[in-house]
Amino acid sequence: MERGKPNLTLVYQAVQALYHDPDPSGKERASVWLGELQRSMYAWEISDQLLQLKQDVESCYFAAQTMKMKIQTSFYELPPETHNALRESLLTHIQNLKDLSPIIVTQLALAIADLALQMASWKGCVHTLIEKYNNDISSMPFLIEILTVLPEEVHSRSLRIGANRRTEIIEDLAYYSSTVVTLLTSCVEKAGSDEKMLIKVFRCLGSWFNLGVLDSNFMASNQLLMVLFQVLQRDETSTNLHEAASDCVCSSLYAIENVESNMGLALQLFQGVLTLETAYHMAVAREDLDKVLNYCRIFTELCETFLETTVRSPGQGMGDLRTLELLLICAGHPQYEVVEISFNFWYRLGEHLYKINDAALHNIFRPYIQRLLHCLARHCQLDPDHDGIPEDTDDFGEFRMRVSDLVKDVIFLVGSMECFSQLYSTLKEGNPSWEVTEAVLFIMAAIAKSVDPSNPGCSMSHVEVSLIKPCVFFRENNPTLSEVLQQVVLLPETVHMAVRYTSIELVGEMSEVVDRNPRFLDPVLNYLMKGLREKSLASAAAKAIHNICSVCRDHMAQHFQGLLDIARALDSFVLSTEAAVGLLKGTALVLARLPLEKIAECLSDLCAVQVIALKKLLAEESTNGKSADPTVWLDRLAVIFRHTNPIVENGQTHPCQKVIQEIWPVLSETLNTHQADNRIVERCCRCLRFAVRCVGKGSASLLQPLVTQMVSVYQVYPHSCFLYLGSILVDEYGMEEGCRQGLLDMLQALCMPTFQLLEQQNGLRNHPDTVDDLFRLATRFVQRSPVTLLSSSIIVHIIQCAIAATSLDHRDANCSVMKFVRDLVHTGVANDHEEDFEVRKQLIGQAMEQHGQQLITQLMHSCCFCLPPYTLPDVAEVLWEVMVFDRATFCRWLENALKGLPKETSGGAVTVTHKQLTDFHKQVTSAEECKQVCWAIREFTRLFR
Repeated sequence: MERGKPNLTLVYQAVQALYHDPDPSGKERASVWLGELQRSMYAWEISDQLLQLKQDVESCYFAAQTMKMKIQTSFYELPPETHNALRESLLTHIQNLKDLSPIIVTQLALAIADLALQMASWKGCVHTLIEKYNNDISSMPFLIEILTVLPEEVHSRSLRIGANRRTEIIEDLAYYSSTVVTLLTSCVEKAGSDEKMLIKVFRCLGSWFNLGVLDSNFMASNQLLMVLFQVLQRDETSTNLHEAASDCVCSSLYAIENVESNMGLALQLFQGVLTLETAYHMAVAREDLDKVLNYCRIFTELCETFLETTVRSPGQGMGDLRTLELLLICAGHPQYEVVEISFNFWYRLGEHLYKINDAALHNIFRPYIQRLLHCLARHCQLDPDHDGIPEDTDDFGEFRMRVSDLVKDVIFLVGSMECFSQLYSTLKEGNPSWEVTEAVLFIMAAIAKSVDPSNPGCSMSHVEVSLIKPCVFFRENNPTLSEVLQQVVLLPETVHMAVRYTSIELVGEMSEVVDRNPRFLDPVLNYLMKGLREKSLASAAAKAIHNICSVCRDHMAQHFQGLLDIARALDSFVLSTEAAVGLLKGTALVLARLPLEKIAECLSDLCAVQVIALKKLLAEESTNGKSADPTVWLDRLAVIFRHTNPIVENGQTHPCQKVIQEIWPVLSETLNTHQADNRIVERCCRCLRFAVRCVGKGSASLLQPLVTQMVSVYQVYPHSCFLYLGSILVDEYGMEEGCRQGLLDMLQALCMPTFQLLEQQNGLRNHPDTVDDLFRLATRFVQRSPVTLLSSSIIVHIIQCAIAATSLDHRDANCSVMKFVRDLVHTGVANDHEEDFEVRKQLIGQAMEQHGQQLITQLMHSCCFCLPPYTLPDVAEVLWEVMVFDRATFCRWLENALKGLPKETSGGAVTVTHKQLTDFHKQVTSAEECKQVCWAIREFTRLFR
């Protein structure tokens, strides 16, 4: 944007270009220019003028949106004496523009609400607005819009009004809530059949319910509730009105989660929702899916609200089990989207019953869970005309995955073995269609791992409603797990492809049964090998083989040659990348169980395919100059190194050491060739990381050439993965006296380009991975060789970088920074009886003397203004360690840091009182454990959010 205030014509042209320029680059230029305008001080005046001109919808929408954004993010730019004028201007604009477009009204309503929340001098804003517009029927739509968004904005993350102001506002809104409800009731009376007004009223009422400020006794007897249920009971209610009414009822149910303290309203809502069953059936008959989904949302919210009551007193009062019947009626709907709405409730019910662990209570709820499982099995059926394997990435595939998760969570109520047996009996005794068979196998696969093989029979409890059809099971006629496995692997190849696919998944899930019954290993492997050779089934079969290898490692050792043959021919099978890597992982797990003298040769054979492929790529690169992607082979080598973990006694040479030394030149050349490509370099470093971890100190011969190459490439291409690899080397060799100086030289050489990168404008924010990996490396040094690091010249720069990075709101990067500072200070606290403790303590003392005040001040500022709440436990640990190191000095540093915090918002509201500051200081400095510091910070930082 050009310097100085732009004229309105230019702004208008830019808005027109944004919406109407056919050239995308013209739109992009307009967007950038307007974005800069919005961030400037001129945006206030320009927006106000555009709204006065009322030229067209686009310019007014841009102006209204800009005004809202400025109030949310830049309210501090306006001096307090302008606040009243801004309020009057916005109210004038919303009145003048009320008929232009609803989206403009909403933006202006948000601007007014955000102003009211920040402007401490605007007392009783709800009362003021109602008084001003109550008698003007044409103003009612925008008045209700303001009253709708006002409660929604109280907890908006865009506004940092602080806990004190938020509490003040909530109390104010609670005081005027009955006035708002009375206004809404009056609107309904006057609206008659005006559907738009009814929708606005229901949205507004829902918003006030969500804030939790409505008086439940007042609402219990209010006619708005009656109107809500009348609307939901009427067959002719339109879709939009039905959705608004449903949203409002759901909000009201959510608001009374504490049923005991809201008995009157709870009873009215409970009885009201139970009247909707007939309306639900009518919606089903009319095939009105939107309404069906709305009813199911309401029934689910009812069950969620009364969950504890239902579990505490099932069948009594508001623990009436008709609520569960409503959900099961919905579960019977043919569309799977309907039952999916209730999944969270069933999960929570299972969780409650599992914790209580009362057999009598379980018996009450068991029939409901059995009926649910029956419905879920039916919903998981593929269409009869479905070709090929089940898709797991489309909506229906994701639904089946959620069913699988839910079944695992609630199966304990029915009994895994009992359910498994019932499912199997339906396949054995009936003659089900392929899609029923596949769905039953799918549910069996979900519960296979939770079946207790030590008890092949089911529990003696009688099954009131079985999963597929009513029957009572007795131990003697119950099929064993091994029988299931035996029958599944005998399925003919002529059955539907989807049945074969899911049966392969079931076999993979039954790997523990195979481990206990090794006689099945050969037929199972033969069955899976058939699948591996078929294009559609290959990936599922590979995953199943991986599972078998993971669980049956000792039994699979005799089949290692077969696994090696598969690995050599891996690319002849049609496998997903994940499945191929999984097969190699399984092979490596079995390899680690071979006799030590065989491991080196077998590992060399397993790696050979990958190494030959990498050599071929390098040769092609040198002859024709074309660069091919080596990541497939690097990832395969990485998984082999990662999972080849043989047990090696002290003094024995690691069997993998020789193989890794032989492979190093190929990895080194691959790294050099692709040093400019971050993705490939990351995969190289990952491969090297697992190679080093595999042989531990057996990789000592690689240390010098690897570090030299890392440092050399990093000077030109500062890929953060080199820092991470450096941390692995420090972890493995940092305690070796002969390696410490070399590792420190590596750290210093890597730090220089890193600091140059991070000192650029927005460097920390633009390179969070580099921050993360730098402080992982520094932390490893603190853990393995603290005196080496603390005695070096680089430590000052690392600490300064850490202090600057404490405000970075990136989860992993911030966690690494806090862990570094915490561990650094801890080395001066933890008297681990090492001979260097006094030296460490002295060096930490010097560092704290130099940086302590700056660190505490920055931490407090970051907590209050930059960091999300989930980072606060890490900050608390840092504060705790500094306090344990020197409590008296810490008390002074914290006091100075607190004095520097702002006491008022730009809107004139009190952010933090003197008492709150002194209370917080006392809570932290008198804390006897770290979690007390964490609680204190959580409460204190709410004052600034």
